[in-house]
Amino acid sequence: MNLALLALLIILAGYFIGSLHGSYIAQWVSGVKVKEQGVKNSGASNATIVLGLKFGALVALLDIGKGLIAVLFLARILHKHSLFTDDTPTLLLLMGAAVIIGHNFPLWMNFDGGKGTASLIGIMFAVDWRMGCVGLALLILLSLLTDYLPLGVLFLYLTFLVYVFWFTEGLWPAIISLTLFTLAIWKHRENILRIRIGTEPKVSTVLKKKKAMSS
Repeated sequence: MNLALLALLIILAGYFIGSLHGSYIAQWVSGVKVKEQGVKNSGASNATIVLGLKFGALVALLDIGKGLIAVLFLARILHKHSLFTDDTPTLLLLMGAAVIIGHNFPLWMNFDGGKGTASLIGIMFAVDWRMGCVGLALLILLSLLTDYLPLGVLFLYLTFLVYVFWFTEGLWPAIISLTLFTLAIWKHRENILRIRIGTEPKVSTVLKKKKAMSS
């Protein structure tokens, strides 16, 4: 198998895995179409806004899991068969990028899915658990400090970008990470606009609302 064919197979497999949304499970259990409510998104953050922390955590774990498993499985195959050892970091990042693209633009959701945050967390832990820990910590810390989840998410993507630029050699890893960071900004453009005009849901408000509903 040549490198180009393997890369194509990785892209197709990653896209398919990424397009399997955790929000479908939440919708099946709750009977609520998450994407049609809240901020009209199928990701874990909107599931939290619409259904509460338990369903948000469920969606997040499922979407984190698909990114984690996809990259770890590919890493195992490449290591077991000693395939393209020098290109392994790039191929793992390519798998991660394909998962996020599949999550963000799934065919059966008319190419309008989530924003890839939870999947990126799984991918980061699969690539390097230390990067995953730093990125997740910054996501939580900055979301709480700024009271806006999208700002924490953008720092998560920035952590991924800085890690790849600093620790991974080659042009393609840089292109992949920069593309994902740019895509994250584009996917969050409406959130950024809502933050500027003061209509973006705040973390504290969501938490207080769900706590009141459960009490």
